[in-house]
Amino acid sequence: MRNSSEERENTSKHLTRLESFSDGVFAIAITLLVLEVIQMLHSDGRAGLGQLLLGHWKSILVFFMGFLTILICWINHQLVVSYAEKADSNFFWVNGFVLLVVTFTPFPTAILAEYLETEKHLAMAVFGFNYFMMSVAAYSLTAYIYNRLSSKENNELLLCYKLIYKYTIVYTFLVFLVCFFAVPVAIFLYALLFIVFAFPKDFASKLLNRRIKRRSRKHVPMHAD
Repeated sequence: MRNSSEERENTSKHLTRLESFSDGVFAIAITLLVLEVIQMLHSDGRAGLGQLLLGHWKSILVFFMGFLTILICWINHQLVVSYAEKADSNFFWVNGFVLLVVTFTPFPTAILAEYLETEKHLAMAVFGFNYFMMSVAAYSLTAYIYNRLSSKENNELLLCYKLIYKYTIVYTFLVFLVCFFAVPVAIFLYALLFIVFAFPKDFASKLLNRRIKRRSRKHVPMHAD
């Protein structure tokens, strides 16, 4: 009994430290994004403030895109990790892969802000590839928790998260290819992706309800006329 209690306490400590460390990484990554916006203030000291802001509106827009990207990643990370009932050494590495992608996000964001006008297709592709890696990381984390660290009882909602992230791997890869041909279309498609990832529980619940209805229809007995 004592060993079981100690194991639960150690597991709780491991998960708490993992979440705390992850939250710190997300916070630092978001903070780094604003440095690119601050840098524009030193680009031309002779320009007026209004002219400076209007001349760098794309950099400000890209900052908000990067901010929303990391914020949405944090929302999904918190949601999925809450299903973990235990922790093992591999879990820390899988979570580390997620944090690697998150900490990398300010770099493609800075590239997009700097080269959106001159090399918009390549800059958007670099930014989009980061989304593809985020989808891979989100699926890897969710799949590992679902397969190894959570009980399968009443865990269908986590399975729906796993399916959504699996679909987004294909989606983000296709949009990544679109970046080389039509940047406005790619931005629109990424905006749709934002909506799904911003409200993952709502979309997962809809998917779960659809799966339940489909399952119930399969078990409805056929009545003879």
